[in-house]
Amino acid sequence: MVKRIVFSGSGGQGVITASVILAEAAVICDGLNAVQTQSYGPEARGGATRADVIISGEPIHYPKVLNPHVLVCLTQEAYGKFSSIIRPGGLLLTDPRFVKVERKVDARQVELEMHRAVMAEIGNSIVLNICMLGALIGLTKLVRPGSVVKMVKSKISSDFLEINEKAFGIGMRLAESAEALWSASDS
Repeated sequence: MVKRIVFSGSGGQGVITASVILAEAAVICDGLNAVQTQSYGPEARGGATRADVIISGEPIHYPKVLNPHVLVCLTQEAYGKFSSIIRPGGLLLTDPRFVKVERKVDARQVELEMHRAVMAEIGNSIVLNICMLGALIGLTKLVRPGSVVKMVKSKISSDFLEINEKAFGIGMRLAESAEALWSASDS
């Protein structure tokens, strides 16, 4: 099992934090191999951001993701730049608040209203990245949800822990709803 994931968005959205949490959950809690790399645009906040994660049961020989199994795009710019690299049959996860899906890709495209759900239930978009991570885990089962929660507890300030755990749960619920709709449309 080798899974390649690209998180993309803009600086300040927490995509790098989410990628680090995922990679550490895979290694520390689930006993898998993982590598995480990242790149930033010229601006620290607001510039383009990309983080790659590879999770495998075998040794990983190259740390860069070329054709991801999973692509998360949290800005229109990221979608425009990266949607063409997704592996056929992969998963493209977006939020319709930030991304208007404009092209057909040979992947399962899942649009989840993560921002709207976070604002409705928590009232603070600072935890959107953890909601997105919950949705990603709910859709892919890359690692155990409890492993991610454990890493969130180790990475996030205790002042923000409760809202991050809640955001993760929101993402998991959104994924569950999407899976139910997907299953219903297949039958």
